[in-house]
Amino acid sequence: MPAKKNVTRERLILCINATLQKKAKEIVVLNLKEISAFTDYMIICSGTSEREVQAIAQAIHQFLKKAGIRPMGIEGETNGQWILLDYDDVVISVFYEPAREFYNIENLWDAPRMNIDENKKEIKRLNKELA
Repeated sequence: MPAKKNVTRERLILCINATLQKKAKEIVVLNLKEISAFTDYMIICSGTSEREVQAIAQAIHQFLKKAGIRPMGIEGETNGQWILLDYDDVVISVFYEPAREFYNIENLWDAPRMNIDENKKEIKRLNKELA
């Protein structure tokens, strides 16, 4: 089981770094391992326009594809309001800011969270609540 934990942690760090590469806004990571059956982690981030949301999601997909990680599915690409990229143990939701405020999904769960400094170029490790 420790091998899966390490793979999940590495994938999570790659996914966070993918969001940072495209300058996503208000990046939040939720640790859902103990309370969710569908994923271990959820990354939530925003863009300031529908086109920016689409560009962020595309860049994340390409960044992870280069690392050999393919999504189980991608939803919402055409409208740019909320794009969900499902990487099994890590799910990424990229929102247009007004849609994020409306759905407020980061407050659906009482889960450990980590706010990512969007000015960083990358992260190398996680805080203890997410590790």
